[in-house]
Amino acid sequence: MQKLLTDMHTHSTFSHDGRDDLKTMLNCAVQKGIAFYGVSEHFDFDYDYSKMPQELRTKLYNTDEEEYFHAARHIQEAYEGVINVAIGAEFGYSDDEKVQGRYVSTYEKYRPDFVINSVHGVGGVDFAYAVITGDKTTVYKSYLQLVRRSLDAPYPYDIVGHIGYVARYVPFEDRAFSLGEFGEELDDILKTIVQKGKILEVNSSNKNLETRTIPCKEIIQRYYELGGRKVSFGSDAHFQERILEKRDEVVEMLQEIGFTEITVPFRGEHIKIPL
Repeated sequence: MQKLLTDMHTHSTFSHDGRDDLKTMLNCAVQKGIAFYGVSEHFDFDYDYSKMPQELRTKLYNTDEEEYFHAARHIQEAYEGVINVAIGAEFGYSDDEKVQGRYVSTYEKYRPDFVINSVHGVGGVDFAYAVITGDKTTVYKSYLQLVRRSLDAPYPYDIVGHIGYVARYVPFEDRAFSLGEFGEELDDILKTIVQKGKILEVNSSNKNLETRTIPCKEIIQRYYELGGRKVSFGSDAHFQERILEKRDEVVEMLQEIGFTEITVPFRGEHIKIPL
């Protein structure tokens, strides 16, 4: 049986950090034989640009909602019958009710095919640009508590994005999220994902971490032990060369744990694809 390839976390130049335009990304996906391709442009309403370094303020911008969804829907139609394209969004979670309200409005107006719910930072600053202070226990527990609160977001979402994102950027020698240190917080998160019927993302963009994925295998294994069966693969590609990156390694790892399927969200439906 032919394997159906999926990659549900990708970005193009509609996002501030994307390097290739959407048609270039899709043409590459077609060449690689992808069956289900997710476009998940950044919606960073949680950003407080006044807190960003001055040199970044002109480089960072939020995805233009109208331009993106209008253009992406036309592109989606153009590729119909060639590749299954899901026009989605990655919402950066914030506790701020006004920010949450903006996500609700965006969802209701544009109805993305799927949503990735991600925690990228605290206090309006992405961890990628923040000066991270404090010890590992304090920083990681604060992050995990925010991830847990994000699961109760008032807007619809399908995928819980890259749990462990902060580890890409911390200055600690040991950057691992271990169950021994953070088992209570992680169990609460994983149990809630299972209870809510959400999808756990396995993200292959590890930014030179020792683990192959975010979250790491130990956490994915724990999710499986707790009854979790819905996982998605995301390369988090921001340019064409990274599409599907490490997918074979990820599939091998998931099969070792016991998973038999990848879950693809599309307009409220969770499609099961055999590994």
